Amino acid sequence: MEQMNLYIEKAGEFLTTYGLKLLGAVVALLIGLWIIKIIVKGIRKGLDKGKMDESLKPFLTSLIGVTLKVLLIISVLGMMGIQMTSFIAVIGAAGLAVGMALSGTLQNFAGGVMILLFKPFKVGDFISAQGYSGSVKAIQIFNTILNTPDKQTIIIPNGGLATGSMVNFSTEPQRRVDWTFGIGYGDDVDKARSVLMKLIGEDSRILKDPEPFIALAELGDSSVNLTARVWVKSADYWGVFFDMNERVYKTFAEEGLNIPYPQMDVHLQKA
Repeated sequence: MEQMNLYIEKAGEFLTTYGLKLLGAVVALLIGLWIIKIIVKGIRKGLDKGKMDESLKPFLTSLIGVTLKVLLIISVLGMMGIQMTSFIAVIGAAGLAVGMALSGTLQNFAGGVMILLFKPFKVGDFISAQGYSGSVKAIQIFNTILNTPDKQTIIIPNGGLATGSMVNFSTEPQRRVDWTFGIGYGDDVDKARSVLMKLIGEDSRILKDPEPFIALAELGDSSVNLTARVWVKSADYWGVFFDMNERVYKTFAEEGLNIPYPQMDVHLQKA
């Protein structure tokens, strides 16, 4: 019974000594998180009003939020009486181990910094990388988020994105559209070229400078292939590409030009 009273007495002393500190630390943590949320929200609004690059906004707000939360946790631990010198040493040792375990995560962070520093792409650009294509929605600390044309969300780690091959379709204001159209052997090549030039001239989205290019590219197994190349504004690329395919298909039929399909002629001879 005396030993039980001793335990109760020690528990009371512990609660008296550390209970208020623990309560104060919890309250400080909750209030601190609330204040950080307000600060980050205010910074985000300030960045939205400014003329800062859209690519930097989510990265900076995320980085500031994480930094403030780390400082808050260190302050709360100090309020609980933990010696910060020893704690920082422990954090350093643990940080080394965690850093080795999370080398991929650190690589992604470094990749995000490199992307924002050298700007191979920015928010709104249409890119193709790591086997995916889409418009850049956000560049975050560790990942870049793409929206595909069919409205899928793709999350790509920044590490591979910064060091791997990537195609940015939005860098140049103009793009070249290439087609290969086949006509049958015996069809009038000059007429086919004239029809193609007429269709190109009727599309106001196709630029006059550089001039459209049409040439006989190949004498194929089943068709005579003509190549057509035109320049358009980058935003008009797919619209022009698909529309011209449809118009050529319909117009060639109207003009008596055959679009052949692969076939083989077999000649039988009597022995």
